[in-house]
Amino acid sequence: MRSRLGPETASERRACHVLGRPRNTQRYHSRRTDDEPRLLNEMRSLARQRPRFGSGRIYQLLTQQGWTVNEKRVHRLWKQEHMQVPRKQHRKRRFPGGSENGCVRHRARYKDHVWSYDFVTDRTEDGRQLRLLVVIDEFTRECLAIEVGRSFTAQDVMGVLQYLFAVRGTPEHIRSDNLGNDTGPEFVSRVICRWLKEADVKTLFIAKGSPWENGYVESFNGTLRDELLNREIFLSFEEACWVIDRWRLDYNHHRIHSSLDYQTPAAYAAGCVLPASATPQPPEHSRITNPNSLTQPSAILWGEVRRCIAFDQTKDSLECCSKAAECGRISKNKQLSPSPQRE
Repeated sequence: MRSRLGPETASERRACHVLGRPRNTQRYHSRRTDDEPRLLNEMRSLARQRPRFGSGRIYQLLTQQGWTVNEKRVHRLWKQEHMQVPRKQHRKRRFPGGSENGCVRHRARYKDHVWSYDFVTDRTEDGRQLRLLVVIDEFTRECLAIEVGRSFTAQDVMGVLQYLFAVRGTPEHIRSDNLGNDTGPEFVSRVICRWLKEADVKTLFIAKGSPWENGYVESFNGTLRDELLNREIFLSFEEACWVIDRWRLDYNHHRIHSSLDYQTPAAYAAGCVLPASATPQPPEHSRITNPNSLTQPSAILWGEVRRCIAFDQTKDSLECCSKAAECGRISKNKQLSPSPQRE
């Protein structure tokens, strides 16, 4: 207005009064701090490490590294540098209610209260199928196991659960899809249901065609596919096993989770473990174990204990689990370092 009429004709005070704007808006000059190039470099570095993270989680990682920065500033720089993460938009639908065994009506209230397991499918480069058996703890959000195989039978599923029961303890409930047949590989096989009943584990079968009732493991499956499976080409079965297991350790020990107040699942679970608990804890669930040491030979040997557990249907299942747990403790004492480093 002053540029058109001239500064002699209209004063700044009168022009702001006519337009209804405060005078300080005409005198404000934005100030850029000197650390902005360093902040942008750090944001780009974190974005390369976590390419599927948005500005909110990048801000949390920056604060954990000691940066004193406003979240709105990080968001502004994130958009200014065009670092937004594209995501396919799905049409939202309203689902009527849910069964009594769904994750909404039957929530996990503490550690090892409710576990969930499900299958994820992928392929190696030669086109052969990969099946991933995923087991999570719904309360701590830990990924307890991702077992990779070409196919799974009921015996394979029981072997994975048997190992987890031996090293972590039995949960009160385990939630799964309501699919399968009497002797098939899925979760309602009579063999698995009978074995879980002997182990005193209650089953929670969701309604057929209602995957949202098993929402925690479905959310984890989406994260697994978005951050790993859609970004990797597995040249062989062995490579798939190694890469997926490394990703699982990174998910448990380094990837922050928004629903856990931006803690890692392992850190949150460590706070849930009672000091006097008699449940055997493998090294990856310990407070004082360095997560980077989990790829060392000692931890790999501890992981091999699962392959040493022999399944025998003629023996009592709980007695077999206790023997496996004792075997695991002996192997762990022999292989692990006596003075682990604190995180």
